[in-house]
Amino acid sequence: MNFAFNEDQEELRRLVAKFLDDKSPETEVRRLMETDAGYDPAVWSQMADQLGLQSLTIPEQFGGSGFSYVELIVVLEEMGAALLCAPYFSTVALGVNALLNSGDDEAKARYLPGIAAGEIIATLAVTEDGGRADLDTITTTATQRDGCWFLDGAKSFVIDGAIAQITLVAAMTKQGLSLFVVEKGALGLDVERLATMDQTRKQARVSFASTPAELIGEAGAARAGLSKTLALAAVALSAEQVGGAQRCLAMALGYAKARTQFGRPIGSFQAIKHKCADMLLDVESSKSALYYAAWTAAQDNEELAQAASLAKSYCSEAYSRTAAENIQIHGGIGFTWEHPAHLYFKRATSSALLFGDANHHRELLARQLDI
Repeated sequence: MNFAFNEDQEELRRLVAKFLDDKSPETEVRRLMETDAGYDPAVWSQMADQLGLQSLTIPEQFGGSGFSYVELIVVLEEMGAALLCAPYFSTVALGVNALLNSGDDEAKARYLPGIAAGEIIATLAVTEDGGRADLDTITTTATQRDGCWFLDGAKSFVIDGAIAQITLVAAMTKQGLSLFVVEKGALGLDVERLATMDQTRKQARVSFASTPAELIGEAGAARAGLSKTLALAAVALSAEQVGGAQRCLAMALGYAKARTQFGRPIGSFQAIKHKCADMLLDVESSKSALYYAAWTAAQDNEELAQAASLAKSYCSEAYSRTAAENIQIHGGIGFTWEHPAHLYFKRATSSALLFGDANHHRELLARQLDI
């Protein structure tokens, strides 16, 4: 296996980084995180029309570009570094993967072209009020009456749940775990925006009261597809974490070189050198874990679940440490609202909990390895 990016992938990184420098500076991040929608529809359209980012991993037969998960990881790293405020993770890493792994070609043909064109925002609702992204704890139910399906229950911490045009919902039927799609504005659908630590990523509680839904795939046959989708989501989130950690390291190094104390840069002090060295170790080790997981995802390798849990557990803790050390190196200014360091710390803390914290994924990894 080769973890080096090829020329086309590096060019993709440069294009996305340049686009985000222009469209997602700190001032724009701060503006959008104060809005209810949390994103700029014009930028969302440009992402689809100019760069084709929403279509990246969608097969060509469904209106996409047909690239691999490696290209998606490149894009998500840059988005994590820029703290992009947009429903990209929810739509592409969650919605697209859930559809692709559903085995329902009719549903793919209905929704994927719209997603690829930037016309449909999608999300996936698995986690319930208990906060665990665990398929065995799902209590939301779906019942069939007169040939139609209806959902009852609630999902919490649904990313971009308030703005999604379609929400893919994991629910229990008498046949077993199943996947459904609910369209925005459906009867009995109630969406409540949640107050979150990380204001750059909107979340919602979505409840269902005899809400009409459409079955995706076969009833009782969704477990394997959802398990794979959650593993892919963990890899995608790890990519954002690596990008954020890399940006924190760059911020800390830049400040350590420019800030002087006692007549010399603080970066010359041994304590600061040690902090920077530890941050570099975290970033580079995170990249190794992420890139292996990305390779397993791109190859549809049988080790995907293990690699995803390894990456998510390590990258979560590494990003949290790096974001915290970035604040420490900046000193008093790093704690202020005016400095961006706290935005990365909040994103790191929130992302560490999404789809299972480090302990949850180490437990999963131990089960997978039978230890």
